[in-house]
Amino acid sequence: MRIDIITALPKLLESPFADSILKRAIDSKLVKVHIHDLRDYGSGKHRQIDDYQFGGGAGMVMMIEPIETIITKLCDERKYDDVIFMTPDGKRFDQGMANTLSLKQNIIILCGHYKGIDQRIREQYITSEISIGDYVLSGGELGAAVISDAIIRLIPGVLNDETSALSDSFQDDLLAPPVYTRPAEYKGWKVPPVLLSGNFKAIDEWRQTEAEKRTKERRPDLWNKKATSDQ
Repeated sequence: MRIDIITALPKLLESPFADSILKRAIDSKLVKVHIHDLRDYGSGKHRQIDDYQFGGGAGMVMMIEPIETIITKLCDERKYDDVIFMTPDGKRFDQGMANTLSLKQNIIILCGHYKGIDQRIREQYITSEISIGDYVLSGGELGAAVISDAIIRLIPGVLNDETSALSDSFQDDLLAPPVYTRPAEYKGWKVPPVLLSGNFKAIDEWRQTEAEKRTKERRPDLWNKKATSDQ
């Protein structure tokens, strides 16, 4: 898989890909991540990528020319399954979207900044618009890192135990059940006996019950969604 991220602030994306699971995935060549500095395609000695918006109003707008140039260049080099724009008014990102995107071969993620991007780019080039929540950040870089992390960890071979991702929260519209590790008793606080029983059928049933209980209590919206889909 290849992920190309277009950004006005490339340094913001250095750290997320320099450690832990994402770094191992890149080093193992399970995924390629390329970060493109939009200012390399800006105009003039100041490498301008923004301008005032037509009609007046506060805030600058990312210009059409630099974005069109880099997207066209990338698309001339290979076929992309998705060109994603990070924007507060996009579709809310969830585990289902992460699962779908993890099956793609090549994707572009365009990070918004300032007041946004020229609408013509959205109309002509963008295939998906994604938000990571109902709030506004300074730019799309953190959102791009979140999406990349969620996608990459699902790629076969990235996690040491590939079944781990299948039991994460939000898979099957359920939150994950409680987890415990050694020691089995600490200051009188004990691990549920079923987890020490060696009866894996009983353990699976316990985990399912606890996942359902936690989802009902903490995320009734997810529980209702699951109940509807199961009908």
